[in-house]
Amino acid sequence: MIIINEQPYPFSEGMRLGELADRLKPGADILVLNGTPAARDSLLQDNDICSLIKTGEIPSALDMRTTLEARHGRDLQQRLRKAVVGIMGLGGLGSVVAVSLAKIGIGKLILADHDVVVLSNIHRQHYFIDQIGMKKTAALKKTMVRVNPFVSISTIENRLTEKNIPELFAGVDVLVECFDDPTMKATAMRTTLQHLPRAGYVGSSGVAGYGDGNTISCTKIKAGVYIVGDRVTEAKNNTGLLAPRVGIAAHHQANQVVRLIGGMDKNA
Repeated sequence: MIIINEQPYPFSEGMRLGELADRLKPGADILVLNGTPAARDSLLQDNDICSLIKTGEIPSALDMRTTLEARHGRDLQQRLRKAVVGIMGLGGLGSVVAVSLAKIGIGKLILADHDVVVLSNIHRQHYFIDQIGMKKTAALKKTMVRVNPFVSISTIENRLTEKNIPELFAGVDVLVECFDDPTMKATAMRTTLQHLPRAGYVGSSGVAGYGDGNTISCTKIKAGVYIVGDRVTEAKNNTGLLAPRVGIAAHHQANQVVRLIGGMDKNA
């Protein structure tokens, strides 16, 4: 048995890579054998792994789903594909969380931020120089469509308040808090606990500077509620927000989202 584009295929002696490509993927111009570009006349062996690629071709939704299931496991991928996650704030944390979840095939993302991209965002947030001046919601959605066009994305450009958070994020499986403002952090947690009790919650506190990355942790506050960070380090003049440490925290948050959706940490 060999693997062709993440799918099992019967092996027989004498099979060559180019012949297989002509049969299964006519027009494929990049042939990869066991992780390395290979010639058309490459002789295949049992248990080989092959990728047959047409340059510039966008894979189908089925191809993407099959690939993610092969990499993540079918049960987890089905859970991810059905999940709805809200992200409040699309800065250094939120923009990275969003892209990370798009890469693994989350079903739907609700992205909320009222700001535009400015130059001082670029050093730590998942935006590009040519996106300066764009709404963060529009810029991030544009990037994420290139990462995974099969994730459903809705955007919110309103300022979030204790009054509108329950309505805007009704029905989410997990809500991720990615604010810089301590007041908004408190508002988001209080509102979620009071009005969205069935949603998992992943907040943040203490992600500034360039201290030991191992001090960034994910702490359980109560069932379904987690805070990521060292809980101490604030952004000040001499301890700004730097991409490496913020990125550690963002991926902690994204990982906790996966754990909640996957049932590793029960939201109850």
